[in-house]
Amino acid sequence: MRKTMVVVGGTGAQGGSVVKALSSNPNYLIRVITRDTTSVHAKALEAANCELHQVNLNQPEGLKAAFHDAYGIFAVTNFWDRETRLNEYEQGKAMVRAAREAGIQHFIWSTLPDYEALSNGKYNVPHFTSKARVDLDVKKAGFTYTTFVEAPFYFQNFHTIFAPQQNENGEQLWRLPLDPHQCSFHCADIGELGLIVRAALDNPQLAGNENYLPLSAGIYNWQQLIDILNDQGHRICFEQIPAEGYDKKFPSAREFRQMMEFWQEFDYFGPDSPAKLALVKKLIPKGFTSFEQWSLKNMPAKC
Repeated sequence: MRKTMVVVGGTGAQGGSVVKALSSNPNYLIRVITRDTTSVHAKALEAANCELHQVNLNQPEGLKAAFHDAYGIFAVTNFWDRETRLNEYEQGKAMVRAAREAGIQHFIWSTLPDYEALSNGKYNVPHFTSKARVDLDVKKAGFTYTTFVEAPFYFQNFHTIFAPQQNENGEQLWRLPLDPHQCSFHCADIGELGLIVRAALDNPQLAGNENYLPLSAGIYNWQQLIDILNDQGHRICFEQIPAEGYDKKFPSAREFRQMMEFWQEFDYFGPDSPAKLALVKKLIPKGFTSFEQWSLKNMPAKC
């Protein structure tokens, strides 16, 4: 009997990855929760036989029908959405409550480590902490199976807010407030997060006991990334700039700086990172696409 799997935000990066991974498994019927069922991405999912439900997570009364008769749910929130930023914790709690009332058996929550707690208040990174706050509510709900997935620094960020800028000499430049040799962090193609979700659903006895499953293709520092890209034909340099200057570059710059400073001092996924990564390796022995492989296809050097 096919199981209905609810995917929140199926038109986004994380949810879209989950839809893609589950679409190839005939054991699942996919029900996508989206705020706009008329979007191009939503229509494409509908054409691919996904069931669509239009729900605004700030109006959680719509979740009841969306979760009805489903086996599992992949739940994620978008901190960077203006409406979500102030309500991310409430959105997470509402999904937990609705899932419990609907009898969901396997709840998969996309979370992140609480950098504020792990650093004893030294670093304030709200887009990590607000997701981590929901973890306890998920655990208290008493689902048959509970899994936490943790997203890394997306390779895709190198196309957007962390894209290198071109200087007057035609060189590409990363200008950041840190030592490029010391700041190391886990990276991966966010399009592969769905592989972890599918593995957790296929192996609930192994990965459904409040386990944390991080996505990581490897740990890189900025200089290593530069060396890889330059070996592929790029001309990228790095300039370390003062923290106070970086903090004024854009509204979330100070938060991003503290995030990267945490990476210099701690592991991106926290102190339990080795054990968490070992479980993912057991579930997905082949691992994930490396930055070297991804950049050749997605960041080709201009001749």
